[in-house]
Amino acid sequence: MDKVNILGVYVDMVNIPQAADRIMEFLGEDKFHAVFTPNSEIIMHAYKNAEFADLLNRAELLTADGIGVVYASKILGKPIKERAAGYDIARLVLSKMNETGHKLFMLGGKPGVAEEAQINLLKDYPNLKIVGLRNGYFKAEEEPEIVEEINASGADMLFVCLGAPKQEEWINRNREALNVRVAMGIGGSLDVFAGRVERAPEFFCKTGLEWFYRLCKEPWRIGRMMELPKFAATVIAKGKKYKQE
Repeated sequence: MDKVNILGVYVDMVNIPQAADRIMEFLGEDKFHAVFTPNSEIIMHAYKNAEFADLLNRAELLTADGIGVVYASKILGKPIKERAAGYDIARLVLSKMNETGHKLFMLGGKPGVAEEAQINLLKDYPNLKIVGLRNGYFKAEEEPEIVEEINASGADMLFVCLGAPKQEEWINRNREALNVRVAMGIGGSLDVFAGRVERAPEFFCKTGLEWFYRLCKEPWRIGRMMELPKFAATVIAKGKKYKQE
């Protein structure tokens, strides 16, 4: 699939339906696939950390979860048509899994969040097979036990909701031990599934202003939001030095 090199991170030029279709193809293959959805903040972290950039580029699918990434692709002359957020992709994949019978395990969130998410998801997708839940509060030495639990569940799809970069690092660290066919990092989506966090209205998502809506709701995010102009400036100054293939 065609990719755009954004500061050393090779992002797939796919929209939401294309990403969901690709994930369903992964679910039909008898091997492991990692799916990450980097936004501008994650790409900036990768720009400063070569090891993390390599980790992202090992993934079988990287989608543009952030309007800043979409704008960056346009600056670099290989425009991604639309933002492909992890939450939206996950929703579409879940609707397909509701028909196919593929099994889901959800890892992450505070205690009780995954259980609340399960209740809500089963209302929307009554045939969805959720075979395991685990909160995101655990010690490093518990990881082998968690991987064993995931494998024992028979899950095909694993949602890892630990926040970036922790979730990407967790998936990469355990990719050889996991028996699932797809592990996807989707950050705070579990809280949205659970109804604990409200997603921005459709207008803000479609116009690329979800960041503004979230800032109005959570003013403490201003520090993180300041990374956006830094990212844009870095893409303009350094982005074209990366070879576009």
